[in-house]
Amino acid sequence: MKVLIVCSTNSGSIAPFILEQGEALVGLNVMVEYFTIQGKGIAGYLGNYKRLLAKINEFNPDIIHAHYGLSGLLANLQRKVPIITTYHGSDINNFFIFPFSGLCMMLSAHNIFVSEKIRQKSGQFHKHSVIPCGVDTERFTPIGKEVARNKLSLNATKKYILFAGSFQDTVKNASLALDAIVSFPDMELLELKGYSREQVALLLNAVDVALMTSYTEGSPQFVKEAMACNCPIVSVPAGDVPEVTKNTDGCFISTYEPADVAEKLRMAFDFGKRTEGRKQILELRLDSESIAKRILEVYNLFL
Repeated sequence: MKVLIVCSTNSGSIAPFILEQGEALVGLNVMVEYFTIQGKGIAGYLGNYKRLLAKINEFNPDIIHAHYGLSGLLANLQRKVPIITTYHGSDINNFFIFPFSGLCMMLSAHNIFVSEKIRQKSGQFHKHSVIPCGVDTERFTPIGKEVARNKLSLNATKKYILFAGSFQDTVKNASLALDAIVSFPDMELLELKGYSREQVALLLNAVDVALMTSYTEGSPQFVKEAMACNCPIVSVPAGDVPEVTKNTDGCFISTYEPADVAEKLRMAFDFGKRTEGRKQILELRLDSESIAKRILEVYNLFL
């Protein structure tokens, strides 16, 4: 089977979760190639149409798998190869992008939503699946906190909180996190920005708590990867976080009030040990291979 993955590189590179999903599909004997979109906005995306046609003629894929609604809309301009589009959250939650995603849903042969919450918000009830992105459980695996801190040159005795993204990303709502940690002057909030995937895995083993305060999410990799590393978590109920962390001691869901986030952080620090989040990830079959098998089942519907 030959699959062409269509996605954007507007962030500077292909998103890690897309690459890791592609790698897992290759592990199932799927031949995968990528078409990367250059340009922003609807006009920027559609401007890639001729390049896409040339790539399709060259590679002759059986399936095109587009990631995000605008990529799917571009891919659907041709009707030769069936399109499967995955919606990751921002393409549904963003008021201005949603109409284009809605058109993409109508045109795509099948739609994949990374969480049921996103599916419900999309209004799509037909030709769909709910399949989150999987976690690379070989990379994101528990190691000793001391070992991880030593590799990252972090203080061995200091308390660290890892924030779920860049402070400049408005969707991540850093102001809430910063307001909450005022109560903890002896703790440092680390910004998740500019790290390699290997360093992110080390950070999730090195810190005391992973913190997510986003306004909206789909199925955040940050939380699933923290779970795979047995890292305690404090998160608002965005995306599928309540379902993923459910019944895992050391994981706490907060409101959007700074005082409540601070209280949940205090509870996480009082928990004082690693969680059994990895066990939950494996039981929910959220590892990369299991997710790739589910995606392959969708592909096979159109061969």
